[in-house]
Amino acid sequence: MTSTGTATPGLHIVSLAARPDLASAMLAMESSWPDYIRPDPILVHWAFDRHAAHQLLVLGDDDRVVARAASVPLHWDGDPNTLPDTGWDEALRRCMADTANGRRLTTMCALEIAVVPGLLGRNMSGRVLRALIDHSRKAGCYDLVAPVRPSRKHLEPYVPMREYAARTRPDGLPEDPWLRVHARAGAQILHVCPVSMTVSGSLAQWRRWTGLPFDTSGPTVVPGAVSPVVVDTDQDYAVYIEPNVWVRHRLAERPGTPPDDQTAEDDSDD
Repeated sequence: MTSTGTATPGLHIVSLAARPDLASAMLAMESSWPDYIRPDPILVHWAFDRHAAHQLLVLGDDDRVVARAASVPLHWDGDPNTLPDTGWDEALRRCMADTANGRRLTTMCALEIAVVPGLLGRNMSGRVLRALIDHSRKAGCYDLVAPVRPSRKHLEPYVPMREYAARTRPDGLPEDPWLRVHARAGAQILHVCPVSMTVSGSLAQWRRWTGLPFDTSGPTVVPGAVSPVVVDTDQDYAVYIEPNVWVRHRLAERPGTPPDDQTAEDDSDD
């Protein structure tokens, strides 16, 4: 879908291009993202303005935004090795550069799929993902890629992301629930992007964001963080570097490239 469609009974999907009046509501929607995850507002607002058609909102009967899918188109050659190690941050920058340079935007990059906490556990995230896949296919993209933030990695911040992402269940699906949703939708789990997002700030800022004292130098576990925050009390700052996992949904055959043979389909929640 490019502007509207049905997500589930009582809910419907619109694009920000169709409903520009909902831009503030999309940004203000309650989600599980920690307060310290702060994408560059200039790039975010640019993406909302220039690529509003690719920002999807799920609305309830009262026009309340209950889920969102943010994505940007970019040029990508289809080689997993050329996906950037600085995943989330670089995707926005590449989109801006590719758009400005008039390059063919062959790939959609999902930046976020978020659901209001009250609707979690109803496979809403999976439905929104499928809506974004459908939207990206209709937009003429060969692939939908995403630097995925595994949903339970924050419970094991000291485990390397490569080790965590490689874990599978006896049925062969990823152990992590959000990676599993992607796999069930037909995604290939590619590789870790080790520096997907970087958040730095003074210790006062980190105390305000988290309520923690930040009075000791070294790695510090912060609620919601998938890896420790590195604190330096002498220099009065802390840095959080978040690794993600690149996944790929093939939407159409690229010229000279064999089609993907993955056809996994499963709407179950477990």
